[in-house]
Amino acid sequence: MGTLIKNGTIVTATEHYQADLLIEGEAIRSIGKGIAEGTHRIFDAGGKFILPGGIDGHTHFNAPNGNTVTKGFDSTVAALMGGTTSIVDFTHQPKGLSLLDSIIKHREEAEGKSVVDFGLHAMVTDVQDSIFEELPALTKAGVPTIKAFMAYKGTPLYSDDATIFRMLQKAREAGMLMMVHAENGDVIQVLQQQLIAQGKTAPESHVLSRPSFVEAEATPRAIQLAKGADAPVFIVHVSCGEALIAIREARAAAFPAFGETCPHYLCLDAKNLWKPDFQGAKYVCSPPLRDAADQEQLWKALQNGWLQVVGSDHCGLDYSGQKEMGRHDFTKIPNGLPGIEDRLAILYSEGVLKGRLSMERMVDVFATAPSKFYGMYPKKGTLLPGAEADLVIFDPDYRATISVKTSHQDVDYNIYEGFEQRGRPDKVFLRGQLVVSGGSFTGSKGQGRYIPREPYGSAYQGS
Repeated sequence: MGTLIKNGTIVTATEHYQADLLIEGEAIRSIGKGIAEGTHRIFDAGGKFILPGGIDGHTHFNAPNGNTVTKGFDSTVAALMGGTTSIVDFTHQPKGLSLLDSIIKHREEAEGKSVVDFGLHAMVTDVQDSIFEELPALTKAGVPTIKAFMAYKGTPLYSDDATIFRMLQKAREAGMLMMVHAENGDVIQVLQQQLIAQGKTAPESHVLSRPSFVEAEATPRAIQLAKGADAPVFIVHVSCGEALIAIREARAAAFPAFGETCPHYLCLDAKNLWKPDFQGAKYVCSPPLRDAADQEQLWKALQNGWLQVVGSDHCGLDYSGQKEMGRHDFTKIPNGLPGIEDRLAILYSEGVLKGRLSMERMVDVFATAPSKFYGMYPKKGTLLPGAEADLVIFDPDYRATISVKTSHQDVDYNIYEGFEQRGRPDKVFLRGQLVVSGGSFTGSKGQGRYIPREPYGSAYQGS
């Protein structure tokens, strides 16, 4: 017996149309009008949209963060509640451990706990000569993406230009896509030291220590290093208009430079860090929140394809006991924001309904483009016969106010507290199984599977 979804409006990255959708086993069997009901289990999606399950390629579960650790994979139920069926999580490289062994360790941490399907990115946090030779083995293990940081000088996260350039060269040879956190770590370190010396230790100093020019300088530098290595590059969490210009210009010149932004950069501004009584610590992330003018530039970049992906950069950190660690020194506030559950809500409520995104572009940045960049397409991220049946029946008539009280992120605050939410996933299917229905989780613990991903190739060329 299959599952037949009738009367819904199918929305893909390129079109929308009314049709029925038949699931058999774990895959989509057919899409069309008037599919015979037969003995199938039937869901009526009249008045609702049918979307591909979201792919969030920027998450940090069970991740070291300063002197603490983010929430674990058992909190991925929040992803499903927000319509995300697959994630690609960043893998910290413990000191002395190889990149591949780090992947194996992190996969073991996720299996049996994650309720969404998951892939893993490699991440350079212990620069050893041996890691540059590991990239072919990573690709063979289904890990065709690796990240390096230009920021966080003085910590294991930091990579200098020589390291990034060498890694870009090796990534090109191995068919991998290199992801870069582009902020000038040297300048940030100087500004942090100056602010601390002046006794400016409150959360707002986080913004002051990371002005937009440190991102605007580092982004074109990363792109130039990629050009020198003749390698594609993907700039993560672009936060300001100045930085996205470099990506747009590179793409206009036919160079494969790509970029991602995050929901919090689209609708929250830096004023949040000035909230009294240390409440601004809840909004500390890197790059920091910017201004309203940057938000509009980012929305425009998404609609026009200058930026290609929206990832949550989810970091499950509590205010109490975690963010509070930096109460007397802003540099000790753990960086990162919780937001995996609200990614689709922000894109639809603040994007589509306010005329900033079309439905098709929303689906692209939410699901389809990530599936292409991260080596899952067309198995995931789209609605096609033969694709895995990861999909969302989205109810556009739903109304609510976003609140920590109704959140599933296992965090003691919500950065979008008080935002009006319009629309939500009414039902979510993971590989054909109904895992969310009417706002309730109906799946099972540990149902998520590891996703071996394909090497970066031609899936996104020419877009």
